[in-house]
Amino acid sequence: MSSLRLDVVTIFPEYLSPLDLSLIGKARRDGLLDLHVHDLRDFTHDRHRTVDDSPYGGGAGMVMKPGPWAEALEHVVAQGSAGGAEGDGDGDGAAAADSAAAGARVPTLIVPGPGGEPFTQQIARELADEAWLAFACGRYEGIDERVYEWAGERMPVRVLSLGDYVLNGGEVAVLAMVEAVARLLPGVIGNAESLVEESHEDGLLEYPVYTKPAEWDGRAVPDVLLGGNHRAIAEWRHEQRLQRTAERRPDLLPPTAVSTVLADLEERVATPADAPDLQILTRACWAPEFARYGMFSAGEEDLETVRTGIQEWDTRVWRRDGQLLASVRVRPHPTQESTWQIGRLMVAPYLQGRGLGRELLSYAESLAPDDVRTLWLNTGAKSTENLRLYKKAGYRVRPGEGEFPGTVDLTKRRSAASLPA
Repeated sequence: MSSLRLDVVTIFPEYLSPLDLSLIGKARRDGLLDLHVHDLRDFTHDRHRTVDDSPYGGGAGMVMKPGPWAEALEHVVAQGSAGGAEGDGDGDGAAAADSAAAGARVPTLIVPGPGGEPFTQQIARELADEAWLAFACGRYEGIDERVYEWAGERMPVRVLSLGDYVLNGGEVAVLAMVEAVARLLPGVIGNAESLVEESHEDGLLEYPVYTKPAEWDGRAVPDVLLGGNHRAIAEWRHEQRLQRTAERRPDLLPPTAVSTVLADLEERVATPADAPDLQILTRACWAPEFARYGMFSAGEEDLETVRTGIQEWDTRVWRRDGQLLASVRVRPHPTQESTWQIGRLMVAPYLQGRGLGRELLSYAESLAPDDVRTLWLNTGAKSTENLRLYKKAGYRVRPGEGEFPGTVDLTKRRSAASLPA
């Protein structure tokens, strides 16, 4: 069984010591992983072992110098191509150039950084199929950009990001990536079946898991898991994965899953009996706006105000199993002739970001009578997500302040093609 070679270049070699622990450490001892850690400072030529300097153009921080990185990566390529033990580095540059010229194998270079493509389970699987990976751990303000160009002429280079945040260096990211990749190698995980239903393996999050005792602190394990009906258990787990993904990571849901949710919704005209649920949905949708922009007070509307709104507007609600998931209201504008007013377009927070708002907007537009020529709506002046949705749908912001303080009005001319036949 061939092993995966990993080379890591860093100014803090001791940072990688956790890779000696747990299953990854065992994989190294079993010969499944061939890990080599290189100190970037070994490739400097001054008594202070300097790896950084001030940035051209000014600015805060320091930038990692290209020279040490080029020598370190040449050393990695030469040692890995030769397949030997770590040497003293003499002649590495020539060996690396000869290897590249001869078409010899080279590593895929991974550079962790917040400006890279998101590191996902799919990418982990792609990297697990590689024979050789090298990691460059940047520090300070980053690595001189010319190193990426230089390395790209000699080996594949991928800049990968753990997420939308900044770390002090690449070492933490390397620890995470190496573990994510290495555990996919045959023989690293004892029970390979445990990899199949994990979070992100098929785009969904993992279902909740339980162990003994069957009841703890007044909380019972779901009955379906105790009955021994494997088909029922599989169906329950799949439903739990869909539900958990919708609640926590709706961006991961495939379009087919969203369409299924929409098809199951019951749509009807709201009545005063819907007021309590509409009040809750309004608060849930307004709370983020209030927190971000201080514009709307999530608790400013009492039930009587909500009931009045139901009477003054044609309000539509969408429910599933009795739960209110979405709503929008429309009416002829009270002061502007031939204008259709659209308001309170709301989607339950855990379903947002999946295109439901755009569908509701189209539906609200379709309810306009034949004589309507202008579509009108209002949103917060700083509500970037709403503004993006409305502008993409063809609405334009009108000059000046909107109908309410801190808001803007948007309008769209109703085209002849959109009128009922």
